[in-house]
Amino acid sequence: MQVFTNSLVLGAEAGFLVGDMLTQLAFFIILLALLAKFAWGPLMNMMKEREDYVANEINTAEKSREEAQKMQREASEELKKTRQDAQSIIEDARKTAGQQERDIIESARAEADRIKESARQEIEQERDKAVQTLKDQVASMSVMIASKVIEKELSEQDQEKLINEYINEAGEER
Repeated sequence: MQVFTNSLVLGAEAGFLVGDMLTQLAFFIILLALLAKFAWGPLMNMMKEREDYVANEINTAEKSREEAQKMQREASEELKKTRQDAQSIIEDARKTAGQQERDIIESARAEADRIKESARQEIEQERDKAVQTLKDQVASMSVMIASKVIEKELSEQDQEKLINEYINEAGEER
């Protein structure tokens, strides 16, 4: 016991008293109780609010990401549909252009055939006029020759000479 008493005395000399320790322990427990009531509760509430806020932000970000993916899919589908529509319009335009080309060629051929037929008819009419004019001239020359022959009786050589003269005159009149 001597040793224990010495250590209590030594502790007392060094300022190490059990009563002070118990007082400090009591104040420490009271301080912890006060901190738990006034500081720990609000701190935990603030941490809970922060946790809820972060969780809410994460949920909002996830919803926004899902919405963005949905909109991207819709935009991709719309773009695909637009491309198909454009391809369809181009194909229709090609078909229409081909049909118009065939119509124009057919119309041009019909017009060319009409012009050829008109030209052929005009040529026939001009040929008929030329033949008629030639017949009229031959008849006229025949009448003139006959009247000359009647006026004068000619020998065969004179008749031939007279016919040739009239033919030459008729050729010069043209």
